[in-house]
Amino acid sequence: MAHVEHSPAYERLGERRLGLLDVVAQSVGFLGPVFSAAFLIPLVVGVNASSKGGGVAAPVSVIIAAVGIFALGWLVSRYAREVHAAGGLYDYVSRGLGERAGVASGILYYAGVLLLSIGLIVLIGGYVHDTMLSEFHKAVMPQWAWSLIVVVLLVGILFTGVRISTRTQLALALISFLAVSAFFISVIVQVGSHNSLAPFRPSSSAQGWSGIFFGVLYGVLLFVGFETAANLAEEAREPRRTIPIAVLASAGIAAVFFVVAAYAQIAGFGFSVKAITGAAAAPLFALGAPKTAGGYGGTWIDRGLELVVLLDMLAVAMGTGVAGTRGVFALARDRRLPSPLARVSPSRGTPVAAIALLGALAVANILVTQLWPSLLALPGTAHYFAIFTWDSTFGGFALVVVYLLMSVGAVLSFARRKEGAGMKVATLLAAALGFLITGGAIFGSIYKVTKPTIYAPIAAGAVLAVGVVVAFATKGRTPASLHLEDLAVNPELARLESLSVLDDHGGIVADRHSLPE
Repeated sequence: MAHVEHSPAYERLGERRLGLLDVVAQSVGFLGPVFSAAFLIPLVVGVNASSKGGGVAAPVSVIIAAVGIFALGWLVSRYAREVHAAGGLYDYVSRGLGERAGVASGILYYAGVLLLSIGLIVLIGGYVHDTMLSEFHKAVMPQWAWSLIVVVLLVGILFTGVRISTRTQLALALISFLAVSAFFISVIVQVGSHNSLAPFRPSSSAQGWSGIFFGVLYGVLLFVGFETAANLAEEAREPRRTIPIAVLASAGIAAVFFVVAAYAQIAGFGFSVKAITGAAAAPLFALGAPKTAGGYGGTWIDRGLELVVLLDMLAVAMGTGVAGTRGVFALARDRRLPSPLARVSPSRGTPVAAIALLGALAVANILVTQLWPSLLALPGTAHYFAIFTWDSTFGGFALVVVYLLMSVGAVLSFARRKEGAGMKVATLLAAALGFLITGGAIFGSIYKVTKPTIYAPIAAGAVLAVGVVVAFATKGRTPASLHLEDLAVNPELARLESLSVLDDHGGIVADRHSLPE
C-alpha cells in the first residue's frame, strides 16, 4: 500500500497537543451557556415572534430539548470515534449521504458558523458601547471601534495557536459560568419558601403541551454548537476518546445549567410569564437589579453580570472562530473551496488563510452595520442588535439543518455495518429523535417570524443550493478523512477506505492508487 499519511499534497494543521479540557472548552465556549441563558431562555418561555412557549413549565421544554440533543450527541460521538479530521459534520454527513451531500452541507454549516462569529463581533462592540454609556455615561469610543478591537484580538489569538484559543475560551467561559451559576442559586435561595415544583409539571404551561413543544423548538437553539469539539479532532491527543467525551459532557453541563437558569428566572419573576415578558430582552439583568427595583442583587452585582455576559460572548466568538476557520480549511484542503484557503502557518500550524478570511468578513460586517443603518433594521432595536439577530438566525438555522441531515445520514451509514440488533435499534432511535427535534427547531425558526429576520432562513436555503452546485461543479479530491490514514480509524471500514474511493452510496468506484493527488 502506498504511503500517504504524510503526503505533501494534503495540508496539515499543527501537532496533536489538545487535551480533554481544551476540546470541552471548544464546545462549551461555542454554545455560550451564559449568553444563551441571558438572551435565549425568554424564547423558550414564550417571549418570541409566535408568542408561544413553555411558560412557567419552560424547564420541561429545556429537558425535552436536552434529550433530543443527547441523541444527536450520541450520533456525533459514534462518528467522532472513526473520523479525526477537522471537517467535523462535513465528514459525518458525507459518510451517510455521500460526498456531494457532505460538501453542500459543509458549505452551509461553516457559512452559518462564520456568520455567527461576525455577528457576535458586531454585537460585542455595540454591547460594550451601550453598557458603558448606560453605566458610566461615557462610551469612550464608537461602536465600530470596539468591534474592530474584538476583530484584532480574535484574529491574533486564532493565529497564535489553537491551544491559546481553547485556553482563552476555557478561562472566559469558566469565570462567567461559575459567576452566573452562583447568582442563579442565590436567586433560588432568596425566593425561599415561595419556591415551587410547578415549573417541572407540564400542567403548569398555560398553553398546554402545545406551548411546551413550542418551547422545545426554541430550546434546541440553546445547545447549538455543542458538537464543535469535533472540529479539533485533528489537533487533539487521543481524539477517539476525548472528542466523544467532550461532546456528551458539554451537552450534559449545558443541560443542567439551562434547567437551573430557566427555573431561577421563572422563580425570580414570581412564576409569572407576564412579569418575564415585561423584563424585555434580558430578564437576567432585571434579576440582578437592586432589591429596591424589584431585583435580587445590587448595582455592582448587575454590573458584574454585564461583565460576565461580555466574557461569555467573547468565549462564543472565540469558539465560532476556531470552528469556522477549521471548517473552511477542511473544505479547501479537499479542494471544494479555493486551495489557497487551506494555507497553514508552518510554524504555528494554524489555518492562516481561513483566519484572514474570517477577519475580512468581520470588518466588512462592521462597515455594513455602520454605513447602512436601514439594512435588516428592526423597529425599536439598535442596528447592531438587528444585524446580530439576522446573522445568528441564519447561523442557528444552518446548523440545525445540518444536524437533521446528519441524523438521516446516520441511519444509512450505520445500517451498512455488521452490528448487533441492540446497536442498530439505538442508532435508529437516536436518529429519529435527532430528526424530530431538529425538524421542530427548523419549524420554530420560520413560524410567524417577520421581515427582515425571516430572510435569514431563506438565505440559508440559498446557500445550501449554492453548496449543491459547488458539490457537482467541483471535482475535488479524495477527502483527507479518507486519504490520510491517521484521520480515519473506523475499525471496520479502515482497510476498505485506505484502498478505495467510495461513491455516494458507499460503493467502490476506484482504487485510490489510480487517482491523481
